[in-house]
Amino acid sequence: MDLNAFFTFELDQHAKVLAATRNAVSAPFSDLVRVCRAAVEGGHKIVFFGNGGSAADAQHLATELTVRYKRNRPPIAALALTTDTSALTAIGNDFGFDDLFARQVEALCRRGDVAIGISTSGNSENVIRGLKAAAAAAATPVALSGRDGGRMKNHAEINLIVPADDTARIQEMHITLGHMLCGALEQDFDDQ
Repeated sequence: MDLNAFFTFELDQHAKVLAATRNAVSAPFSDLVRVCRAAVEGGHKIVFFGNGGSAADAQHLATELTVRYKRNRPPIAALALTTDTSALTAIGNDFGFDDLFARQVEALCRRGDVAIGISTSGNSENVIRGLKAAAAAAATPVALSGRDGGRMKNHAEINLIVPADDTARIQEMHITLGHMLCGALEQDFDDQ
């Protein structure tokens, strides 16, 4: 393997997806920041959920909000539905894996909250059911996906669809968009 060629190819692919994402999600990103600002200002919370790498992103972003992103400021109410092993195993055992997030959303989400489902394919059944449960609870369902948005796009009020097919490139954009969301919300504390 030519490591220099591999290195260049990977960064070139990242740059192409970054450019395509810039064009595709500018407007929905603004919508996401708007609803998250309203949630935070209204004393509500932001809930993240997803599987695998998306579960890790959910935890990462919830932590950036509750602790800090770039600077010390008041905490922002956020949580990841991927961290409570007792809930995950009980729901998986008693209801099934497809209801993993919906059951938690039913218990924890209320009107004014924002529920962000993350799936690179947009077709994860448990994430889709979580978004449906968010809508039923009058929380704002948001889909962070890739490819063509999959079935998730039909169950979200806001869709940030990364226009790529490669899972790694989609995940790179998801964490970038998530960091941008954290930065925008943190900036609001400077504006007060």
